[in-house]
This record gives sequence, C-alpha cells and structure tokens, in this order.
Amino acid sequence: MIDLPPLTPPVKRSVTIDGHPTSVSLEDAFWRALRAEAQARATTHARLIAEIDRARPADVGLATAIRLFVLAQAQLAQHPSGD
Repeated sequence: MIDLPPLTPPVKRSVTIDGHPTSVSLEDAFWRALRAEAQARATTHARLIAEIDRARPADVGLATAIRLFVLAQAQLAQHPSGD
C-alpha cells in the first residue's frame, strides 16, 4: 500500500501579476512549497508567481506551471547534481 501525504482540495488565492489581479487554485502542499521557495530566494510568493507566469508558455496554465516549478525545485533539492 502507498502512503500519501495529507490530501487537500485546491485552494483559490488572489494574486496580482504585473498590476493585474488574478486567482490561482493550488493544493495546500503546493502553496506551502511555493512560499518556502520564495523565502529561500528572498522574495515574496507573489513575485515568484509573476516570474513563473512570465516564463511559462502561453499554452500552459499558470497553476500547472507553478506545480511543475515546485516539482522541479523538489527534484533539484533531492538530486542537486542532476542524478
């Protein structure tokens, strides 16, 4: 049997990206990881979200881009040499 982390439904939060209000729905684990990554980069989660938004392809949704960013950061932390 597989052990799952605490599962929560997505939580919608409002953010402002380049002066434009928007909302993003993410599970609590992603919000926590995003905030931790922002803190590690000495920035706010809103600024980090704006950076992710600017870097994502137009055909990829913002929530997906954030989840994939958080996953990539977790993988880098687990295998910093790229193994």
